[in-house]
Amino acid sequence: MRYLALTEKDRKEMLESIGVSNVDQLYDAVPEEFLLKKPISNLPSHQGEIEVESFIKSLSNKNRSASEGPFFLGAGCYKHHIPASVDHIIQRSEYLTSYTPYQPEISQGTLAVIFQFQSIIALLTGMEIANASMYDGATSMAESCLMALRIKQGRKNIATIGNIHPDYLEVAKTYLDLNDANFVSQVDESCAAVIVQYPDFQGEINSLDEVRKKCDSAGALLIVVTNEIVSLGLLESPKQADIVVGEASSLGVGLNFGGPLLGFFACKKEFVRQMPGRICGATVDADGKPGYVLTLNAREQHIRREKATSNICSNQGLCATAFTIHTSLLGEIGFKKLALINHKKACDLADALSSVKGVKILNKSFFNEFTIELSKDAAEVNKKLLAKNIIGGFAQGNKMILAVSELTSENDIKTFAQELEKILN
Repeated sequence: MRYLALTEKDRKEMLESIGVSNVDQLYDAVPEEFLLKKPISNLPSHQGEIEVESFIKSLSNKNRSASEGPFFLGAGCYKHHIPASVDHIIQRSEYLTSYTPYQPEISQGTLAVIFQFQSIIALLTGMEIANASMYDGATSMAESCLMALRIKQGRKNIATIGNIHPDYLEVAKTYLDLNDANFVSQVDESCAAVIVQYPDFQGEINSLDEVRKKCDSAGALLIVVTNEIVSLGLLESPKQADIVVGEASSLGVGLNFGGPLLGFFACKKEFVRQMPGRICGATVDADGKPGYVLTLNAREQHIRREKATSNICSNQGLCATAFTIHTSLLGEIGFKKLALINHKKACDLADALSSVKGVKILNKSFFNEFTIELSKDAAEVNKKLLAKNIIGGFAQGNKMILAVSELTSENDIKTFAQELEKILN
């Protein structure tokens, strides 16, 4: 029944039963500046399909696609090559039409891929257990904070070390606020966990051994966040961690104008009962043939709410399938080669910028992303670069975070360095 179809008495009773006096109070948690007070003025209304298609196309033509020129923006989402075979395979009926893996008798294709996805994530992260994927890296980190609070009951702080993705922090802060917990910068015995990003938001590769010592001293868990999963093809797996979370959309999924994304979540086996989401396991059927089932379901849909570890309603199954296909096509050797190519491209860019007046490279170490300091405001520099059909890096004051991949050409790097020098000097 629609809300507007109710009588005034019915509406009043519904609002009273949930403890509010009007519908607007349901949105009190949304900041005032984000509330839509009136219809969007520049959008036409009540037009036919042909007219709407034409209008939307005119808007899309204003976009500058990542593939239309040099592109150096990363900061959590990275432009990688996605083989055409990935899109072809995920459209097979055993993957695309299996809406939910709840019923193993009709979802063996989906369950098999999820099991493989979990295995790949566990291998890359050095963890013993991985779940069937998450919404994105930000919510994965937020869920890891809640998991740490459950494991370390009585502790209400989560410490952060180094540069953590600001969007991840904002999402996690919302989760913590609702659970009467806080982010702090000091590691002590009030901390349920310590979070470190690897590589961090500005591309620096932190020493996990040092952070592990701080965690052990305070009796806290170590949560490692990885934005760029391709980096784990070159860097050592973060085995020092208790929980490893992050973003995996670099492989198989791509940018897609901002989504969907693909979060991953892995941890030590001893914490499996506190892990959010669900886990797929391998078994055999009555005839001894291999099969796959959902082994662990710790969501509100499956168990009593007070025992649920999360209310996650989806596991990004199609995105996880795309990731699994892409990594399977690469294989272990191909994955490592891809990581090496990415790192070499970043080194080439750093070398090209090292002689540009007005540019200072801030990183001591990096994978495929690093930060430079400019003699001018980075946002203004980006505007001038865009006028030259170049998408620059992520702007932070006079700092710019630059990312490259296997798709970055020598000419892209040369053009970027030349145009940047012209703008700065």
